[in-house]
Amino acid sequence: MKFAMACISAAVLSGLLAVDRVMAQEAWEQAAEEVNRELDQPALIEKGRYLAIAGDCQACHTRAGGAPFAGGRPMKIPLLGTLYSSNITPDIQQGIGGWSLEEFDDALRRGIGRDGRNLYPAMPYDSYSRISDDDIKALYAYFMFGLEPVHDTPPANKIRRALSARWPLAIWNFLFAPGEPFTPDPQRSAEWNRGAYLVQSLAHCGECHTPRGIAFQTKAHNETDKGFLAGGPVLDGWQAYNITPHPISGIGQWSSEQLTRYLKTGHVNRLAQAGGPMAEAIENSFAKMTDGDIAAMVTYLRSIPPIDSGEKYPRQSLGSPATQVIIKRGNTLAIDRSPNSRSDGARLYLGLCASCHGVDGTGSRDGYYPSLVYNSTVGAKSDHNLRQVILHGISRTVGGEEIMMPGFASELDEGQRKRLLEYLRRQFATPSKGDAAAQN
Repeated sequence: MKFAMACISAAVLSGLLAVDRVMAQEAWEQAAEEVNRELDQPALIEKGRYLAIAGDCQACHTRAGGAPFAGGRPMKIPLLGTLYSSNITPDIQQGIGGWSLEEFDDALRRGIGRDGRNLYPAMPYDSYSRISDDDIKALYAYFMFGLEPVHDTPPANKIRRALSARWPLAIWNFLFAPGEPFTPDPQRSAEWNRGAYLVQSLAHCGECHTPRGIAFQTKAHNETDKGFLAGGPVLDGWQAYNITPHPISGIGQWSSEQLTRYLKTGHVNRLAQAGGPMAEAIENSFAKMTDGDIAAMVTYLRSIPPIDSGEKYPRQSLGSPATQVIIKRGNTLAIDRSPNSRSDGARLYLGLCASCHGVDGTGSRDGYYPSLVYNSTVGAKSDHNLRQVILHGISRTVGGEEIMMPGFASELDEGQRKRLLEYLRRQFATPSKGDAAAQN
């Protein structure tokens, strides 16, 4: 009797599984029918591939060691919790393989998921809302027909329970998301308009480089809004700087050639080196964009209103060579005053940093090992980015050339980190005597 019941149960279970497979197959086929296959065109797919590069989609939608665009990258959002990016490959179960063009558009430009729920604005749909209809079609074509599907499920978001409801996001969208495609300015050149379009929409520069409000909304969306690109909040330990053309607070003293080189390579000798999220943006996006598009972005960035953030000196104009620590092995440092003197930071510098950056901090002549004097990261008003570099280092690969600095998070305790940081800031982030005299 038990054997018979077991056989019946097995048969029922097998039948249910068969029904489930049939229903799943029907659901997949129905979803596939909703895909706009008229856009499966090589030229449109290639255009979409380039636009995805300009939008730096891979950076957020690829976790460390994971397949491109399969999602799962953690993003820590202040107060909210940790979000994991979604799978945007054309996998029909875990990805977006069954999405219609309209559903893709709703997610990208309006922040509304396929299930009708509002997306968290960690996905920069308030910037992507400016993407043109034609570019949306090209992006859709690329993600649907230009990628291989990856059957991978990202982890579930870890959101504070009190903030897990999605309906307040509809109010957030109504109040803060502009929701209008970019409109060219007929009084400006074609190059300026192209640059404005890229900066405001696909490149979404304002998401990091513009101040945020009390609801973590971007305070400005284009050059007509106060505060646009005047520097953003600290995100994941990194801070995006003021990139308006203000000569002190921003990048007004950078030449067009320097700004172009920075966007294409992440390195300008004796000026700036990209790390963290900016290094990712350069490696995955800007370095692969056309010279014409980079030139357009530079033209636009140099034209927006300059904004004074309150700095007294340009961040790339500070510091002096560390002549006090040029010593012979075994000699006492000239700055020693007592066994617990401030020279401990200098000794840490000599042991960890001097082999690359030079005993005096001026780096190598060709800039491969950057100078810490007149360094726009070391000389910044806040030490957030310098701290991140010390902890986690720098890694970027552009044009087949890898630039790498090791991090020292596992080698230094908190006290040593503070002393090293204090030394670096005191030596390389303070005005020289000449600068101070000129200011007075």
